Amino acid sequence: MKVLLVDDDPRIRTMVREYATAENWQFMEAGNGEEALQILLAHAFDLIVLDVMMPKIDGWTTLRKIRETNTVPVILLTARAEEYDRLLGFELGVDDYVSKPFSPRELVARMKALLKRSGVTATQSQIVVIEGLRVDLTSHQTFIDNKPVALTPKEFDLLAFLMSRPRQVFTRDQLLNHVWGYDYFGDARTVDTHVRSLREKIEPYRHLIATVWGTGYRFEAGDEP
Repeated sequence: MKVLLVDDDPRIRTMVREYATAENWQFMEAGNGEEALQILLAHAFDLIVLDVMMPKIDGWTTLRKIRETNTVPVILLTARAEEYDRLLGFELGVDDYVSKPFSPRELVARMKALLKRSGVTATQSQIVVIEGLRVDLTSHQTFIDNKPVALTPKEFDLLAFLMSRPRQVFTRDQLLNHVWGYDYFGDARTVDTHVRSLREKIEPYRHLIATVWGTGYRFEAGDEP
């Protein structure tokens, strides 16, 4: 999936970029509407996340210009939640709203839902298998060599997150944000503790959770065919 984020706040762009990258989405960003319109002349996107209050060209004007030639799904980021603003947005062709401040996990969930509604995404497998380790994302079950293994909810979430993104390196802070949530107040030791526990519970395949010294963790892709 190819996503364009338009927001003048670099902190928001960085935060959303991390989550989009973790979803294996291609990601581009613009700091204002003028820059976004220039990017759209050269690139096609599956989804645009657009801030309302921006310098040079605001979100409303940018959306009007986008809708002159493009039907790409748009999520509007707004600090205002008045009914008038929402009605104006829908009249201009916005597909969904997210009010600031927002949870990045909620934003990603809304992005996924909108992509699915628009027919862009294909149904992804809900079962991930690497070597003899299998996780069922629908039933939240884990199997080692076809035998069930009991994990805590957070252990499962961590394992499922890493297994779904093999070979990608994540820092401890990134794992805290993605698995525990952006507003979680724990520290990096929480990640280390859960990784240690996971390795004990998936003992025959503990080597698949690799430590990247000085950075964080990576899930190996298993034996190559």
